[in-house]
Amino acid sequence: MDDSDEGRIPLPGRRVRGSETGRPLMAAFDLLGRRWTLRIIWEMRFGSVRFSNLRSAIEGISSSTLSQRLSELSEAHIVTQTDDGVYRLTVHGKSLLLALGPLELWAHTWAFAAGE
Repeated sequence: MDDSDEGRIPLPGRRVRGSETGRPLMAAFDLLGRRWTLRIIWEMRFGSVRFSNLRSAIEGISSSTLSQRLSELSEAHIVTQTDDGVYRLTVHGKSLLLALGPLELWAHTWAFAAGE
């Protein structure tokens, strides 16, 4: 990846970290690996939420970073914003949460094995 790729939203078919061709899994890892992205998705797991509520729930995130991540997630069709300014997960966003379930189970097993 070169400097011209900096700031581009990772999407399948685009050059991303770890894949010159933008393999879908690598694009997903690149997008989800951005700071605060998974936390934002996690905070939306129970339904729609306003920007101000997300900002309050995620200690340490700046408004500009939150806005940037929401924009990236919107372009990636994981989050959408309603006409009244509320953010919610799309069908793809909800299916992403389901896909992360087995990873969460694995992480708990891993933590136990590591002696947490």
